[in-house]
Amino acid sequence: MSKLIVTDLCCQRGYNQLFSDLSFEVSSTNILRITGTNGSGKTSLLKILAGLNTSEHGTVSLNEFDVNSNEYQQQIFYLGHSQALSSELSVIENLEFLLSLNKPIDKERLNVAIDRIGLKGYRDEYCSKLSAGQKRRVILAGLFISSAKVWLLDEPFTALDGDGIKIVENIIQKHCDDGGMCLFTTHQDSSLSGQKVLAL
Repeated sequence: MSKLIVTDLCCQRGYNQLFSDLSFEVSSTNILRITGTNGSGKTSLLKILAGLNTSEHGTVSLNEFDVNSNEYQQQIFYLGHSQALSSELSVIENLEFLLSLNKPIDKERLNVAIDRIGLKGYRDEYCSKLSAGQKRRVILAGLFISSAKVWLLDEPFTALDGDGIKIVENIIQKHCDDGGMCLFTTHQDSSLSGQKVLAL
């Protein structure tokens, strides 16, 4: 069983202390919903857990591996709030680029992921022609391919319609039922079963 352990974490941005002495644990099969007002530090927390930002104090580890270790980073899938897509590339070209940053990608799995996220028929469409919701689905297609144990998702339901939210909730639920874990932020209601809440 995998365990993510956060101990005495402190985060400050400029003169503003977002949170301090933050400690919690997340284990395999767990879903943790991170809530709080705008500016409370939700995105900053996820970025610290992803190793993209540093904290002023505290430690983060996964199965005793430090956040900056290769062993830790290989088990992390981070999905930020911004789309990070190139309008000059097609749906599949964007995914190939984004996902190949970590390891080679199986093209067949990529095509299946595009279909399952609800973009069947859009494989070769330029992202400049997609709606905001469709662009979000392009990024979220990575969830169907990721083999990482820990998913860190910042506002994954943004710009999605009801069907899109259900697709993402289903894949999160399956990932955790299969032994993974997910930490996510959202301003929207979530019907994920068994989720715990961390309020910042």
